[in-house]
Amino acid sequence: MVTLVRAPNASAMTLQGTNSYVLDCGDGTALVIDPGPLLEQHVEALLATAHSRELRIAAIALTHGHPDHALGAPRLAAATGATCYAHPKSKAPHDADLPIEGDLLVGATAVRVIDAPGHTFDHAIFYLPGERALFTGDTILGEGTTVVAPPGGAMRPYQRTLQRLAGEFGGARLIYGGHGPVVTDPRAKIAEYIEHRQMREDQIVDALRDEPQTIPDLVRRVYSPERQVLWPAMARQMLAHLIALESDGRVTSEPLDRAMTAEETAMLDPRIEEIVGPEEAGVIVAELGTELRLETLRLYRLSQGAA
Repeated sequence: MVTLVRAPNASAMTLQGTNSYVLDCGDGTALVIDPGPLLEQHVEALLATAHSRELRIAAIALTHGHPDHALGAPRLAAATGATCYAHPKSKAPHDADLPIEGDLLVGATAVRVIDAPGHTFDHAIFYLPGERALFTGDTILGEGTTVVAPPGGAMRPYQRTLQRLAGEFGGARLIYGGHGPVVTDPRAKIAEYIEHRQMREDQIVDALRDEPQTIPDLVRRVYSPERQVLWPAMARQMLAHLIALESDGRVTSEPLDRAMTAEETAMLDPRIEEIVGPEEAGVIVAELGTELRLETLRLYRLSQGAA
């Protein structure tokens, strides 16, 4: 009932490529979840997949609006006449809003739509009851962990989404993530994601117990120096955790009265468009939220009495 069609857009941010899914919804109709980037080769692959199964693509559903998941939607919709659905908060082009916390009816199939803020605020997850399958977009990937970065995403909503998945969908049989392989043990994968975020937060708090530190200080301490190419992404993860800790009252911060060093600037305010091509830059900027410039270096410390 579910066919994975992977886009040929492999990169450090998209792993092997963006996963698109063609669902046989009965009555000769199909739903495409996340049509992927605007690559003619990939759109043609989705059309060919539906045709080979004698299906008409009647609907397109976006998990979220990041370009590697959503840019192909208008082209696929134009080729098929399909209705494109997205979260009511989505700014990606779409024809209709998803029925959040309700069912999307396509053919003879009802797909449950779950509000899933965190990676982005316009993120939805889909659940196919007959298959006991979750389509998690970038909330949960087939391998590794996902990016949660302001201003488009936030850590506490993301953690609440993971907790909800653990509580309500622990009996799921499969996770079809936005990137990477299909997950065959959803309960273990969701638990792994919850534990990873808690581990990272514990590392930050432990580091701040020693002394006040900046985000670059924390990145150097917590993450491996062998992965410096990923330090800008790690800095944005650190920012998301620190914003959450500040909102909890466990951490405070103050601006430092000095200019950032070249290394600090490269970590906190990378000029992505100067490093990679425009298409890949669009994906990276959306994922890392680097349109939010961090031009002032801040010093973070534990609040008095914080555990």
